[in-house]
Amino acid sequence: MGHLVAKDMYERLGNKVDNLHVRAPVNAAFAEILKELYSLEEAEVVVKMPYVFSSLDRISKLTKTEKTKLKNILDGLCLKGLVMDIYLQGEYRYMPSPLVVGIFEFTMMRTEGDLNSKHWARLFHDYMEEGTPYYANFTDGSQVSIARALPHEDAIEDHIEILDYEKVSHVIDEAGRYAVGLCSCRHKAEHTGERLCDVPMSTCTTLGHGADYLIRNKMAQEVSKSEMLDIFARSKELGLIFSADNVQKRLMFICHCCGCCCGIIDGLNKHGLTATLVTSNYIASVDAETCNGCKMCEKACHVKAISMKTLDSPSSDKKKKKRAVIDEAFCVGCGVCALKCKTNALKLVKRKNRVIHPKTTFERVILQCLERGTLQNQLFDNPESVTQNVMRNIIGGFLKLPSVKKALMSDVLRSSFLTAMNSGVKFLGKGYLHDL
Repeated sequence: MGHLVAKDMYERLGNKVDNLHVRAPVNAAFAEILKELYSLEEAEVVVKMPYVFSSLDRISKLTKTEKTKLKNILDGLCLKGLVMDIYLQGEYRYMPSPLVVGIFEFTMMRTEGDLNSKHWARLFHDYMEEGTPYYANFTDGSQVSIARALPHEDAIEDHIEILDYEKVSHVIDEAGRYAVGLCSCRHKAEHTGERLCDVPMSTCTTLGHGADYLIRNKMAQEVSKSEMLDIFARSKELGLIFSADNVQKRLMFICHCCGCCCGIIDGLNKHGLTATLVTSNYIASVDAETCNGCKMCEKACHVKAISMKTLDSPSSDKKKKKRAVIDEAFCVGCGVCALKCKTNALKLVKRKNRVIHPKTTFERVILQCLERGTLQNQLFDNPESVTQNVMRNIIGGFLKLPSVKKALMSDVLRSSFLTAMNSGVKFLGKGYLHDL
């Protein structure tokens, strides 16, 4: 009977993780990951936990676990990156980690304890390579991702005003606490033989709440502001994409990405899903007369958005020349190409339509859940309540209607919808979520 109980519990765990704000459809590969990372006792606690950040007292009541014992279990899960603990309004609150940013990153960032990193890398590779989590999150007109491209400021045309949240310098100034750890993607690629770059392994930078969590749970090392700026300067020289937390305020992470290793960029390069990385408000533009066709930008582009095309020369000798051409569907507005251009033929210019990035993590999660059909779990977050389960089914069915989802995500209603959600959370006594 024991194996049947375990099988049921891990199936329930898979369903729980899949119903967070990042979908993680359960198949044989993902089932193996869950069995490898969670003990049966840990799985049972996570299954019974609320979907949103909650206090130890509330989790104790829902799981019917004595607080001292529960605290030890949660602390162990946090050290493994399978639960997140964040200090919000006077106490630590806990939430199950989603697949990303969460289970994958934190598992591959671990440096202490009995680690089987090579095996874990292979398990994650097997799950992600076929594209299951990508297609579950980034199709059907998806607009909201966990990450956005943060432009290299030097690549933007001189006369254009840069928004504060799109300046690396402002983001770092605002954070207050900083950490750096192993890049989970490069670590995985190192073990699976896919790594083609020589970028330093320690390039995962976290800020604010994100840094606090990783430092406390020994997955990253605290660094000073000046050390953080040095890391960004190095990544600029290496021509890496900055993939930042897709919010305007209180960013928790900025990745330093390359095309050969990055899981986010795999969504574009391997699966053609442009929504995997939300663009900046800028796009690369080429001055055809200045471009000399050197191909430096084409080689530098990590998302394969630049190609060299032969054009008729306007000069009298009728010679043909090659120049860079931008695929606007794939350009993320990172500016790496412009940094490598020796003739200054490439610059970032403003996109015709402004990209709306969520203001806070709370708003991003709400919009992600609305797109992915899991918003009902944020509204009725107690998985142990029969009444709330009924409400989840009713509201979930309504919110999944294409017309409803389209209306709430529209420019006309999105702001009002988020305002209502903010007010509702405060009314329910969960105003601490606004600090995210």
